[in-house]
Amino acid sequence: MKLEQSHRDALHDVLQWRRDVRHFKTDPIEPEILRRLSHVMDLAPSVGNARPWRILNVESSDLRAQVIADFEVENAKAATKYKGTKKVDYMALKLAGLHDAPVHLAVFTDHTPAEGHGLGRQTMPEMLNYSTVAAIHTLWIAARAENIGLGWVSILNPDNIRTIMGVPGTWSLTGYLCLGYAAKDDDTPLLHRANWQENTSASWKTV
Repeated sequence: MKLEQSHRDALHDVLQWRRDVRHFKTDPIEPEILRRLSHVMDLAPSVGNARPWRILNVESSDLRAQVIADFEVENAKAATKYKGTKKVDYMALKLAGLHDAPVHLAVFTDHTPAEGHGLGRQTMPEMLNYSTVAAIHTLWIAARAENIGLGWVSILNPDNIRTIMGVPGTWSLTGYLCLGYAAKDDDTPLLHRANWQENTSASWKTV
């Protein structure tokens, strides 16, 4: 298949409007959309075709409550790293949509997958983690194309989340994701709008 200008334009629009969403509507996501999003991750690249991502759809209210409690503890710890007005600014930020998002996904990386037979990760075993990140990004873009918002919650204790979810010792937490319909669409990152950090460009350098 040869891609045309319309494909490039559509992809640019999706990338432009992809945001880390923290403000969600509580409306459920249709099961068919969730099925499409789960299948699209199969299209993500992975080292040695190992597909090391392991995804838990967290529907248990008890497990969600434990994750929220962990976030609150870690967020309070993070706030102590800032002083003065920067701390006030930090505390004013909404950094997770855990209470409102209808879908929670705990995404782990399996560090001992049989698939791939070790190809491509003998010298860089971290490629397994990178593969899972690529799968998350693929999901993120596909979700935006479905008008679904995704928020990546990183203010969590990875070991605590592993324990809460009861996963094997060979799994590490790569991302805890909130999915749902965004309360509003915006093509400007929240942290830019909140004057925390403006967008910067990383220019290519010829060496």
